[in-house]
Amino acid sequence: MPRTAPRICPLCEATCGLTLTIEGTDVTGARGDRDDVFSRGFICPKGAAFGSLDADPDRLRAPLVRRDGHLREATWEEAYDAIAAAVPALVAEHGAQAVGVVLGNPNVHTMAGALYPPLLVNALGTRNLFTASTLDQMPKHVSSGLLFGDPFAIPVPDLDRTDFLLVLGANPVESNGSLCTAPDFPGRLKALRARGGTLVVVDPRRTRTARLADRHLAPRPGSDALLLAALAHTLMTEKLAEPGPLAEHIEGLRELADALASFTPEAVAPACDLPATEIRALARDLAAAPTAAVYGRIGSCTVEYGTLASWLVDVLNILTGNLDRPGGALFPLAAAGPRPRPAGPGRGFALGRWHSRVSGHPEVKSELPSAALAEEIETPGEGRIRALICIAANPVLSAPDGRRLDAALAGLDFMVSVDPYLNETSRHAHVVLPPPPPSRSAHHDFAFNGFAVHNQVRYTRPAVPLEADRLDECEIHARLVLAVSGMHGAAEPSAVDELAIRATLSKETSDRHSPLHGADPEHLAGLLTGENGPERRLDLMLRLGPYGDRFGAAGHDTAGAGDDPGAGRSRGGAGTAGSGTAGDATTGAPAGLGAPDGDAGGTTHEAGLNLERLLAHPHGIDLGPLRPRLPGVLRTRSGRIELLPDPIAAELPRLRAALAERPAALVLVGRRHLRSNNSWLHNVPALTGGSNRCTLQVHPEDAARHGLTDGGRARISADGGSLDVPVEVTDTVRAGVVSLPHGWGHDRPGTRLAVAAADPGANVNQLLDGTRLDPLSGTAVLNAFPVQLAPLP
Repeated sequence: MPRTAPRICPLCEATCGLTLTIEGTDVTGARGDRDDVFSRGFICPKGAAFGSLDADPDRLRAPLVRRDGHLREATWEEAYDAIAAAVPALVAEHGAQAVGVVLGNPNVHTMAGALYPPLLVNALGTRNLFTASTLDQMPKHVSSGLLFGDPFAIPVPDLDRTDFLLVLGANPVESNGSLCTAPDFPGRLKALRARGGTLVVVDPRRTRTARLADRHLAPRPGSDALLLAALAHTLMTEKLAEPGPLAEHIEGLRELADALASFTPEAVAPACDLPATEIRALARDLAAAPTAAVYGRIGSCTVEYGTLASWLVDVLNILTGNLDRPGGALFPLAAAGPRPRPAGPGRGFALGRWHSRVSGHPEVKSELPSAALAEEIETPGEGRIRALICIAANPVLSAPDGRRLDAALAGLDFMVSVDPYLNETSRHAHVVLPPPPPSRSAHHDFAFNGFAVHNQVRYTRPAVPLEADRLDECEIHARLVLAVSGMHGAAEPSAVDELAIRATLSKETSDRHSPLHGADPEHLAGLLTGENGPERRLDLMLRLGPYGDRFGAAGHDTAGAGDDPGAGRSRGGAGTAGSGTAGDATTGAPAGLGAPDGDAGGTTHEAGLNLERLLAHPHGIDLGPLRPRLPGVLRTRSGRIELLPDPIAAELPRLRAALAERPAALVLVGRRHLRSNNSWLHNVPALTGGSNRCTLQVHPEDAARHGLTDGGRARISADGGSLDVPVEVTDTVRAGVVSLPHGWGHDRPGTRLAVAAADPGANVNQLLDGTRLDPLSGTAVLNAFPVQLAPLP
């Protein structure tokens, strides 16, 4: 008989709850979980295709090990033997920097990808870390780090309560949102308008999101920072800037006004190709709204001035008094994240603590630019990357100049891929470790709950048992940590989790601000529950998190006199978990699970979250709407919002010079499809075809100018080379702009992606040579770069 099981969807940032229909061990259907506390039954085509992805016949079932130049199936023991024989020896001979680590976007969609890569990098001791962040959101991390002192303190728009939403470079109706975790983003936008709110979309394409808007502005791509600077200038010069209660927490307001003096609407209008009157009107409407939020995403990040644009998004939220207020942009509080700490100065955020070997790119958030990976492999000399561990990443398609990287990967001494597919990148590996299908994995969103528009917590155990010949994804990662550490065969995978648990508890019990200060770490470790190491680690994070039970009375008793009553917040809650009899009216949390300690010295409510309690709520626990958290989130050296940090001030003259630059005649922007996510899902038949096509969208005027016809073909050229692509003539893209989607190019030999290879598309990033970067974040410029067009027969 068929049965059902809940599962959080891992296929995009919306994290919708699913109800899977299962017959035997096969997922035969997926629908939205109506009881899910966050998504309330919403589902998109990706979630509906969960079963097809889960059962994809091209998914690898067993490890692959390269023998005599060919990848062949092997046992798990043989795979880890090969890693243990190669990686420690390379490190011993050439040093830790001879190994690089690449983390792809899917890592943040799995528990294993969140829990183990930090342990892997630490075990290797390498600084050669490359992630999808420098192909996506790193500018937002940098701007948040400089403004607030914490690169993960990223405010999100309060979608469900705002009166005015300004969206730049984002198409959440099709992407489902990004750095703004919001199931049913389209429904939330419609609800905004239904309650009398205003939606303004800034995008060079008339996207599905733009069609919902009250106002759509289509500026020249890459001009977001100029537009935002003019909006900020208008707010200050017209005396519309009213930070309100934020004023006591900010510094640099006068300096900001001086720094932006040149960016008048009239000055930026030609570069943006927008009327100055329209820019002024937008600034005035933003200031006049009862509440408002400005939200910018990948179209404003992956451009030449991505960090400045990301910074100015929050400058506008600050100037209008909408940062950290309901209906504005607030800081989420994830249940498994760090608990609030006493307000006060922190260590701040630094850039460039080390630099890449070849081009001297500065480190950002312990990462180097993904665009620099190829040169770090192919350039001889001390510190050259000779081995690569690539986890859930396909940089041959996602990073600039895939041909160069493709050739560089072929020259590695050793490569490990953790990937369910033999794709354009993993085909170069010496060992491929395939994780099981998602139905056979547990799921908690460690990353995305930190960007959620509503505080909640959910966890789902595997819906289908793991086959005897497969390893759980967490165990695959734990064994990898042991293999590169020289501990293969000397310790069980569970030892990796226990070491992480004890390291966390040792730090916690040594922290004088912790309610567990002075407690016995071994005793606390013994109180953790869970069926395995990852669950015990989740239990630990929930207990120590902002809503956690702090180990209940046992944790409180062991802490004893070690508590510091003068540390700036009440220590209540450690011994009162579960004693409540009524729900907390402020947060909407269930009985006994109230709001966390107030960041600004507010009342401490009882808390009681742990794994056991979460398991009792298979559809999740509602932790209430977002609430103000300043000044507690600030970790700048001043303890205040540093409105004009030195690196930003030093970058503004470059933006000022752009006012006088002559714009390119034709530039390219990417686009997102509802049924796609980067290069992941092109092998699922249910998600191919229809509008999910790799076509070059061209405005009718540009098509006529270049002799192009709808359905014909064109050659598009830029810094990194040329591509031959099918043409789609449409007025949904503005004149002077063409659009080609990201994630395609499945035409290389040696892959096992039958469906994707049948309709390979073109790799848009091959048009780039990797030299175009946002200098502050190291993020590749993937949008708004100049291209040339020519017709093909």
